[in-house]
Amino acid sequence: MGLASSTTLGHHDDFNKTHCSDPEKCHENLKAGNGATSESPYAPPDGGWRAWSTVLGASLVSFSTFGFANGYGAFADFYNTEYLTNFSPTLISMIGALQVFVLYILAGLSGAVFDAVGPRYLIPSSGAVVVLSILLLSFTQPQQIYQQILCQSVLFSVGATFGFFPAIALMSHWFKLKMPYAVGCLVSGASIGGIVYPIMLKTLIPRIGFGWTIRVIALITLLCYLIAVLTIFPRRPTKPLPRFAQLLDFNGFKDPCYLLLAFGCWFAVFAIWNPFFYVGLSADMANPGSPLNGYYLAILCAASIVGRVSPGLIAFRVGSFNLMCISTFVSAALIFAFWYTSFAEANLIAFVVLYGVAAGPFFTLIPPCVASISPIDNVGARLGSMYAFMASACLAGTPIGGLFIKTRNEENFRRMILFSGLMTFVGAIFLLAARMIRDKRFFAIV
Repeated sequence: MGLASSTTLGHHDDFNKTHCSDPEKCHENLKAGNGATSESPYAPPDGGWRAWSTVLGASLVSFSTFGFANGYGAFADFYNTEYLTNFSPTLISMIGALQVFVLYILAGLSGAVFDAVGPRYLIPSSGAVVVLSILLLSFTQPQQIYQQILCQSVLFSVGATFGFFPAIALMSHWFKLKMPYAVGCLVSGASIGGIVYPIMLKTLIPRIGFGWTIRVIALITLLCYLIAVLTIFPRRPTKPLPRFAQLLDFNGFKDPCYLLLAFGCWFAVFAIWNPFFYVGLSADMANPGSPLNGYYLAILCAASIVGRVSPGLIAFRVGSFNLMCISTFVSAALIFAFWYTSFAEANLIAFVVLYGVAAGPFFTLIPPCVASISPIDNVGARLGSMYAFMASACLAGTPIGGLFIKTRNEENFRRMILFSGLMTFVGAIFLLAARMIRDKRFFAIV
């Protein structure tokens, strides 16, 4: 998850740099010391019914886009066991991996288009493409994987990118001090989607079939976007679309801190998605016929709400870099300590709950970390470059994980889990190195 607009991150960076322990005093200082901003007609009002209405609409867009992507593990379970049984787990995981790849690689472009067009036309256009892609997915046939790739990986992700990232960018238009809370509400929409969609697939497919289940999801998505169109309000005027060369800024890789942060995110995202994709499949392998199978991903996403929302509440006390390092180290430790050691139901439940909480901050904290080490005018382009760099890891990570489990047995799953834990741990080492370059004081808030 990320922010595509430089304006979004600029306000978050201002907030982080205050390092206030008391939000009330922080708010008063901002008002007293930044009079020019408060007099600007486009300054964030930090509240009001239009602002919170926009949060509602943006959260519904998040639910319909990244929430759908978060639930891919449930699709993978169904494809592996029933719908695409002629294909290996590696090929099936490519559907979800390509989905995230397209979302990340187009992040910079979507932010620039949002700045030039605004939400009034971009959100409905995104909704039309997303609903169409899900509707087309409902007509795909078994054992025809190219159809799922075209609908679910390509068409859906293009539409989702131009809805999700602009929805987050809107938060900076309406909020400054309260922006972490607003973003927390928005990202919880994605996590709720990761709960709802797997449960829908698990309960509806046996009753009404795959096609009609996906059409029900398309109808829900249409309703969410209709409400979003009615509740999202623009606040700032649009600006010209920049030249294509200005969408990304690879000069950041000359900065050692940015370079190490990029490598840390690359290695971590290479493996951090594997539990989302494969924990359900490992449960099916170890505990066939268990009534809990099919719900592990929903439990993981429910727990990740805490992990994704909490950074907005505590990052200014702990530091974004510090919290990201802790999140990644703990995620790696949980993969080794729980998922690797046992596939018993109680152990898997404990793993998905703890992992959801631990891994959640990683996805939320990439934007503020990039913002804190980037020139304010280049934040959007630097973030777009970061996501473009990470996209290759998203594309390769879960399919390579799937290579370990061509034959589904405990030994092969443990090899895949060991690989996932090691890659996440390597990512954590790079992130710690970036944090120490940022500030060599071990207990500094950065």
